[in-house]
Order: sequence, then structure tokens, then C-alpha cells
Amino acid sequence: MKRPFVTKAQLDKIAETYPTPFHLYDEKGIRENARNLCRAFSWNPGFKEYFAVKATPNPTILKILREEGCGADCSSLTELMLAEKCGFQGSEIMFSSNNTLAEEYQLADRLGAVINLDDLTHVDFLEESIGHIPETIFCRYNPGGVFTLGESKEGFQVMDTPGDAKYGMTRPQLAEAFRRLAAKGAKHFGIHAFLASNTISNDYYPALAAILFQLAVELKSETGCHIQYINLSGGIGIPYRPDQEANNIAVIGEGVRRSYEEILVPAGMGDVRLCGELGRFMLGPYGCLVTKVLHFKHIYKEYVGVDACAADLMRPAVYGAYHHITVAGREDAPHDHQYDVTGALCENCDKFAVDRMLPEIRRGDLLVIHDTGAHGHSMGYNYNGKLRSAELLLREDGSVRLIRRAETPEDYFATVIWS
Repeated sequence: MKRPFVTKAQLDKIAETYPTPFHLYDEKGIRENARNLCRAFSWNPGFKEYFAVKATPNPTILKILREEGCGADCSSLTELMLAEKCGFQGSEIMFSSNNTLAEEYQLADRLGAVINLDDLTHVDFLEESIGHIPETIFCRYNPGGVFTLGESKEGFQVMDTPGDAKYGMTRPQLAEAFRRLAAKGAKHFGIHAFLASNTISNDYYPALAAILFQLAVELKSETGCHIQYINLSGGIGIPYRPDQEANNIAVIGEGVRRSYEEILVPAGMGDVRLCGELGRFMLGPYGCLVTKVLHFKHIYKEYVGVDACAADLMRPAVYGAYHHITVAGREDAPHDHQYDVTGALCENCDKFAVDRMLPEIRRGDLLVIHDTGAHGHSMGYNYNGKLRSAELLLREDGSVRLIRRAETPEDYFATVIWS
């Protein structure tokens, strides 16, 4: 059974100061997880985790991760600006974008960020945009087809379809990009790929690593380019459901090490530095959405109406994603009532749970919606005039800090030009 990282007594006290709904993050959990990741890859000198800023673009969270040795993976102009304001400098920033604006490349270059090209045509576009080609440059690879990974420990096959993704270059394009970039002055090259999302398997990262390691050996032979970096990207998942087992980052790191020593070291490439751009794995379990029960509706189903909605967490509405729900203070009570837990948007998909078995719920109860630390608040929006909620940090000492205030009607109207 999943349990929140915060108690009912703590939540009651927090809610006295900060009205629900709000997103709450666990500083202790975030720091411990970042340290476990770095420890798992400590065998590779120079390993760097570039946290995917899009997952949780909050300055306080980003600063915590920077203190733990992480960099920032940015994909837009604003994310680059955010990284700079949070103190990330130079090679602490990775810029991985697609359909990129010239202004974005220009800011990335000014900040000294490592640029990761998504398309062959961007070799010339980058040079046109910033006037030169950086000495260190990454390129994103898309192998096409369907990626599969046998049976995971949950008994199902990991599968995704890179061939349907808009990202990255084909194998021939990647070699051509390296040659062109080298001719234009690039000296140090990196390879990046993202083949599957939210994999609950310790085998995914080692399998991806083996693909990229072999590709690096081939490209070095074909192009003569010095491949110094390999970015394993994201894709390590989290157990959203209570019956799923969490990935073991130590086991994953050891699996990648074995592939490294079997493929890169014999090829004379034992100096390759690894990096990642994990988002969900880094933050997902260490955030939750706390919401209060407002109403009940008894028609063809039993509905529980809460003060949060899909504008606070869109994943269940858009993807049908499962997020576990705890009735605060009733963690051990029988789950013998079936409910749909809904928000107030004028959309029938505005549901956090459908036909979910939960303990009996009462008006005024606080519900904890788990695993919203990544792609939660960051994907919020203002449909129906809903205002995005506050973000709070549960500090290591048990105190709570407001790290983003809730939006107000004044915020909503701030960009309007009245006729």
C-alpha cells in the first residue's frame, strides 16, 4: 500500500495556513534520490544528471537539485532563462529542443550551454543563428521502428515506437551530421536518444546504453569524431500503482557499467562520460496534490467532488493515467467504497479516479493524490478560468515553505487587453 510522505496531522496544520488545493514536495526524498542516482553512476567519472526542467520548473526545486550536483536540461527559451536565474552556468545546462527558434540557440550559446541538435538541417541553422559551431555538440538519434524489451519484472513487455516520434535523426543522418559538424569546427561529440517512457524495469537503461555504446563505436570508426559524451536521456519510470515495484537505481547503474565495460572499453573509448535527463524518476514520487472534499453526488455512480481539478493535474484526464489516492488519516481503513473522484471543470474527463475503491469519504476530508512531483503542476492550465494552485516544500526539518503562491484573478486578467 502506498503511503504519503506527510501525515494527516501535518496536512491539517498546513491547510490552516495554505488553502487547498496545493502541490507539496518532499525535500528529504528529493535529496536522497538525487544522491542515490549519483552514487549508482559514481563509477563513471564526469557523470552528470541534467534534470528535465519541464517536469518541475520551480526555482526552489531546481536549486535543491543543483546543490546535489545536478544540471538542468532545458527545451525552451524560458527554461533557459529559468536555469540561469537558478544559478546554472555553462556546461551545467543542456539545451535539448526541437523545431527550435534562432533566439533559443542564441541564448543557449550565450549561456555556454551544451547544445543537443534534433535534426540534420539544424547543423546549418545553428551556424546561421549563432555564427559558429560550438566545439562540443550533441546530436539526437532516432532508430525508428519499435523498441521492445522482453519481459519486465512485472511480467509485461516494455514497448514504444520511436518510428512514430518526431524527435531525432536517422542513423545515416547522424553520421552525416557528425561529419558536417566536424568540418565546421566541432571537436567533441555526444549522442543522445530516448526510446521509451516510464519503464518499470531495471533493464531499460542498460539496454538503451548498449545500443548507444555500440552506435558510438561505429560512428567513431566511420567519422573519426571524438565521441566524449553519451546521454542516456530519461525513461526510468516510477511505480504509480501500489502493486508495482520501484526500479532499483543501484542495479540499473551496475547494468550500465557492465555494458560500458563490454562495449566501450575494448574499443578504446573508456573516457566517455555519461549523462541523463531524468525528470519523473527524480521528482515524481516526491510530490503530491492535496485537495479537500467538497460535495457528493449520488446518481448512476457515486461521485466525490474535490476542490482540485484537471487544471491542477491533467494526466488522469488526458492520458487516463493512474494516480493513487489516500484519504488522509484513513490509510489502514477498508477500501470498501467505490467512487469517481472529480473536479469542477466542464469536461467529463475531469476525474482523478474512476470506479476507485477507497475508504468511506466524508465532506472536508483531505485527499492525497500521489506521484505528482513531475508533470503535475508544470502542466497546469487556466481552462474554465481555473487558477493554478500553490506549491509548497516540506523541508527536511518538518517545516513548510511556500515556493510558489497560488494564482489570483488578477494574474488571470493580467495579459488581457480590454477593448
